[in-house]
Amino acid sequence: MATSSTGTRVYLSIIGLMLAVVGGFFFALMWRSFQRARDVEKWPVVPCVILRSAADERQVDPNGPVERRFSVLYGYEWDGGRHDSELRTLRDKRRGGGWTSKENDVQALIGRYPEGSTQECHVNPADPETAVLEVESKAPGYSLWFPGLFVVGGLGIIVGAWRR
Repeated sequence: MATSSTGTRVYLSIIGLMLAVVGGFFFALMWRSFQRARDVEKWPVVPCVILRSAADERQVDPNGPVERRFSVLYGYEWDGGRHDSELRTLRDKRRGGGWTSKENDVQALIGRYPEGSTQECHVNPADPETAVLEVESKAPGYSLWFPGLFVVGGLGIIVGAWRR
């Protein structure tokens, strides 16, 4: 029966720890995204009117393509007050991005949310200035098992390295 040296055990423990930490990091990110989607889904739904629906444009490099991003301004009433919310993305103000060189994608969103149309908005009761047109997907919550495998596997490597 071969015995492992302390150096080998430490090396395997470091590898296992790195796997577990990376898996734990992605598990936490996915859990946070799932929780945010669940929380927004519980927000009250109110009618809102699309006040402006347009495409923002930018060109980062003069030789590069023009990029577009969907921008929408909508108004709604909450708790006796009138509020406007301007989002650069459909989901959440805290998330950025949405830039694309595909004009058809942006035009499809403009067509889906035309000016003057009435839509449903999810309003944050704790902060009525925050409202979203669409809730985020809860798919990250259904995929938590994958980074969980790295956590369990990494911890298993550590235990296996020190088992006699």
